[in-house]
Amino acid sequence: MDSQVIRLFLDAAQLGSFSAAGRKQGMSPAAASASIQRLEASLQVKLFERTTRQLRLTEEGRLYRHFSEQAMALMAEAESSLHAGTDSVRGMVKISAPSDLGRNVLMPMLDAFRAQYPEVQYALTLSDNTSNMVQDDIDLALRYGQLADSDMVARVLAPSRRVVCAAPSLIAQTGGPVLPEDLADLPTLVLVTALGPMQDWRYCSNDDADERLSVRVRRTQQSNDGEIIRKWAIAGQGYAYKSILDISDDLRCGRLATVLDEYFTDSAPLNILYHRNRYQPPRIALLIAFLMQRFADLA
Repeated sequence: MDSQVIRLFLDAAQLGSFSAAGRKQGMSPAAASASIQRLEASLQVKLFERTTRQLRLTEEGRLYRHFSEQAMALMAEAESSLHAGTDSVRGMVKISAPSDLGRNVLMPMLDAFRAQYPEVQYALTLSDNTSNMVQDDIDLALRYGQLADSDMVARVLAPSRRVVCAAPSLIAQTGGPVLPEDLADLPTLVLVTALGPMQDWRYCSNDDADERLSVRVRRTQQSNDGEIIRKWAIAGQGYAYKSILDISDDLRCGRLATVLDEYFTDSAPLNILYHRNRYQPPRIALLIAFLMQRFADLA
């Protein structure tokens, strides 16, 4: 596929106009529109939804945009390598991570990596919802627990588990839960995801049966941001259900303490996800290795 046509397609997707994309490429509006139509015909898919008011990508168009951007980035990197040498590490890395882990653990690591490779830039998305790495155009994602998407490579960055924690002052005030069922009547802090509030907190029966059970918490204060949940917990506003990795500094400093550790034992390791069977530019391959080492040092 002609690289000029790909650039025209990407410009049209960004600007929302064939005419504007054509002007940027030095083409007439009619020639730009005809080029896009030929591209759609060769691919045998519709890339744009056209109305009198707007131009927007179809689902196939979004997917094609994702891979077109990858192709153009690889071409630019190849050209840079010809002039700067094969050891050149530069360009954008698009990363998705849970909010509090991203702010408190990941960001200092990214700063350290960029100190080594100052030509690397980041597009960092902090969200506690699972990303679709193709649709959201993500290079790397950090996620906890079991992963259902077999199209991605998942490597364990660090062991972790979910725990129930609270400020020591709140534990003293409430007397603390003796059994997981007690949490139903205590003030709790609940993370809201795309699937709804996480009000069912899973635990093990801690007996010979070793059953997987859950308690539904009722007295909740809710947020879709894990960092807000953490700050509320430190402020003594409720019991929280958190990854122990996210609150490791708070536990060491005594800002938070865990309860019911004999029940909340299930492993939920932190994984790094990246695309399978895709060429990894040096910046991505080196960043993966760097993060693997940094998280190993935390253990």
